[in-house]
Order: sequence, then C-alpha cells, then structure tokens
Amino acid sequence: MAELQLDNITKTFDDGGDEIVAVDDVSIDIQDGEFLVLVGPSGCGKSTTLRTIAGLETITDGAIRLGGEVINDKRPQDRDTAMVFQSYALYPHMTVRENMSFGLEESTDLPDDEIRERVTDTAEMMGIAELLDRKPGELSGGQQQRVALGRAIVRNPAAFLMDEPLANLDAKLRAQMRTELQRLQENLDVTTVYVTHDQTEAMTMGDRIAILDDGELQQVGTPLECYHEPSNLFVAGFIGEPSMNTFEAHTDGDRLVAERFEYALSERHEDAIDGDNVVFGIRPEDVEVGSDPDDSHTYEVVVDVVEPKGDENYVHMAFDADRENPETFTATIGGLRRVEAGDTVVVRFPPEAVHLFDGDTGEAVLNRSLDTVEDVEPLL
Repeated sequence: MAELQLDNITKTFDDGGDEIVAVDDVSIDIQDGEFLVLVGPSGCGKSTTLRTIAGLETITDGAIRLGGEVINDKRPQDRDTAMVFQSYALYPHMTVRENMSFGLEESTDLPDDEIRERVTDTAEMMGIAELLDRKPGELSGGQQQRVALGRAIVRNPAAFLMDEPLANLDAKLRAQMRTELQRLQENLDVTTVYVTHDQTEAMTMGDRIAILDDGELQQVGTPLECYHEPSNLFVAGFIGEPSMNTFEAHTDGDRLVAERFEYALSERHEDAIDGDNVVFGIRPEDVEVGSDPDDSHTYEVVVDVVEPKGDENYVHMAFDADRENPETFTATIGGLRRVEAGDTVVVRFPPEAVHLFDGDTGEAVLNRSLDTVEDVEPLL
C-alpha cells in the first residue's frame, strides 16, 4: 500500500508530425488505500493516464510517484502495481491456477509452496476455488473477471490499476461485481485507480472521482461534491443522468432573461453573478411539477415526451410547443405520478436548487444550496 501522486503529467503522441496531447498537465494526489475513479467520455485520456501509471506508456512531462518514489523510468514489472484489463487478458492455454501463479513465478523469488498458498487463499476469497483446474474457455464472463482480479490480488501490489474491468459483463452481473469490488477493496485497503465511462460505477464506487475531458482534469472530489457542486458546465452536464438542464441567459436588473423564460433572482443569486452572460442550470429531480401557478418561479409548459422507468419517469417538456424545434428540458417525477405527452402543466424552479455558470468561461459561480439536506436519524 502506498500513496500515488500524479504531478503535472503530460502525454503527447506524434501523429505524422502533428502533436496530439492525450493527457494535459494532470495532477492528482491519491491517498494510501483510496479508491479513485477516473471518469470521462471516450477519448478523454483516462485510459492513457492509467497506462502511464502502469508504465505501458511513457509520460512526456511530469512525475509519477508511488510511495514517495519517482517511478517514471521504472519498467512496468518493477513498479509494484497490478493491472486488471477490460479484456481480462487471461492465457487461454493455462488453467486458472496457472494464470494466477504466472506473474509471481516470473517476477518474484517466492518458493512454490508460498505461491500455491497465495493462489489458494485468493481463490477462496474470490469464490473461485473450485475453478482452479479449469481453463478460461470453460468459464463465464463473471468467473473470468474474478480470475483476472485474483491474478492481480496475489501480487500484493502497492496499487491496483483497473481499466473498465466490468465493461464486458451484463447489467445484472455488473451491478453485483460493483458491490463485490467495493467490499474487496475495503478489505484489502489497497490504493486503487479505476477507469470507467459509466457514471453509475463512478458515483457508487469511488471514494473520490476525477473527471477528465479532452485530456484536461476538470474536477476532483467526492461523488456528491461533483454532482451537487460541479466546477464547470462540463462536469454539470456529464455527471448525472438525465443531465442537468441548462439555459443561456443574460442579466436584466434583478432578473435573468433566457430565450423562453425570465427568472427573478434572489440576493444570493445576484451576489454571485459577475457579468452579463450567465448559464442557468437546474437538475431534473429539482424541477417541481404540478406547483402553485401563482409562485414567481413557476411556468406553464407542455409535455413533449414521457420516458417511464418504473420507479420514476423522465418527463421532457417545452416552453413553447408551437415551434417546429422546441427547446426541451427534463424533469424527474415519481413512477406513480401520471402525465402524458401534450399535457400542459405548471413547473417550478426552486431558487435554492439553481446553479449559475459564467456564460463566457463556463465556470460555476453558484451551486445549489445544500441547507435543505435531511439526515436520517440512526437507531441507537
């Protein structure tokens, strides 16, 4: 176990004379035993970042430190890390036992008895002890994933590196493996960097998440910090499903004027705004549907499309249904509340739930108030 530090790392590739910056001056301090998730859209640089830590890619600039030691020039096998790949990368001609033993046999001087003991103990912990004499082709996807994880665990590394390890599993098994991975990481207490494009994995698994876009680090924080207090418009739009509703607007005295509506600003909002161009944001679950029409923050809108999800409904609405291409926004309501396309309803944008962003830079100037968060009283 060890602290892992990425200190202004940059990775560029030469594409026929053109320089492509895959990772751009990224700095993250990952604490000993922390589970950090790198998340972002395809091509954002998250897997490249992970590969530089593993030594599979050589960084162009910066420093990578593991346990305080710079490991930039160390070979992958000498970095005291263990990587789990999306494709599992198991040797098809070897048994599970041989797959799990191979790394220890090739990179350590451990006696055979100790290697066998490590493999057996790890297999029992992963629930695959009965599979040790089978080959990968005889295993299900979930079993192969456990073998790949077990092969990393037997190394007893200072850090785990995981590159979308659940991507090839079906939805039900993926949910099960998320829980198992969290429990496993807590028990092992090993520093872990986990790459995914799946928001659910990022939000539910990480102690902290690091959000990348176009090679640049956008925000590092706990999942709830990134959700409720996004640092900019990209994070606000990327984290959360459905995405945050955003509307371009400008200030006019104590009001925000968007293309389809105006919004009366509170003193808190006015104090935060510095400039004329503002982006107004609100999460779908914060849009109140069926509100008192006399409230100053309410609007009559027309339901465009309803997506029933069972436990909840995604309701897409428009301020002006007569336009050919209406600008829609989304509200999330309970699954037992009924609304249909074409209905006219009243919605409210609560002042305490509003996010405001600088219209020129995209940086957040005000995030929603969390004063209304309620604690569930635990039983004594």
